[in-house]
Amino acid sequence: MTTVVRQGLRREVLEANLAIPQVGLATLTWGNVSGIDREAGVFVIKPSGVPYEALTIDDLVTVRLSDGAVVEGDLRPSTDTETHRCLYLAFPSIGGVTHTHSTHAVAFAQARREIPVLGTTHADTFNGPVPVTRDLTEQECAKDYEYNTGHVIVDLLDGDDQRAVEVPAALVAGHGPFTWGATARKSLEHAIICEAVADIALHTMSLSPTTPPPPHLLNRHYTRKHGPYAYYGNPAATAMR
Repeated sequence: MTTVVRQGLRREVLEANLAIPQVGLATLTWGNVSGIDREAGVFVIKPSGVPYEALTIDDLVTVRLSDGAVVEGDLRPSTDTETHRCLYLAFPSIGGVTHTHSTHAVAFAQARREIPVLGTTHADTFNGPVPVTRDLTEQECAKDYEYNTGHVIVDLLDGDDQRAVEVPAALVAGHGPFTWGATARKSLEHAIICEAVADIALHTMSLSPTTPPPPHLLNRHYTRKHGPYAYYGNPAATAMR
């Protein structure tokens, strides 16, 4: 039985997954993107272990949001599927999720350190540090590990959807970054930015001890791109392309 998802979702998810290695966020098959159709109650995700260069739109797997059952696709979905599902259930604003093992963001995750706000490049996207979760317990790893990975992110953000909107990324301790956004494409964009600001932060911290810029400067950079008074960009021109 074919599940009907909103027009263009499968193509968007495919293109976002294919972009992961193109933008330098993945080694081998270490990364995945999903996108959700909330009206249909399903999300589309990359299959497990399929090389990006071999990935086609027919390989994508459709998963039911309510229980994680595969409703369309001949391959097994990504092993991170349950983490994606947990995030979708917790945060209604999320339309897409990306997970990678990008080098610099993983370095912060392995060090169990948040990515600090050291300048306006970070503040353009993230309204605060990119936080890091606690370690999963032995019990959480032994059973429902991937779903519990999502739970530690939800706990980190206190299940607050607005926090998820303002800082659309988190580092899972010892593991790596998960990012999200209104669409699959936007979640990938946040993954690219997360890796970039992690790289910049490491370079900055290597030069000298740092003091964050004043809050009013960081707030100005965030609010000129986000919220009711945003004025960055040309939405009409973007929509025409």
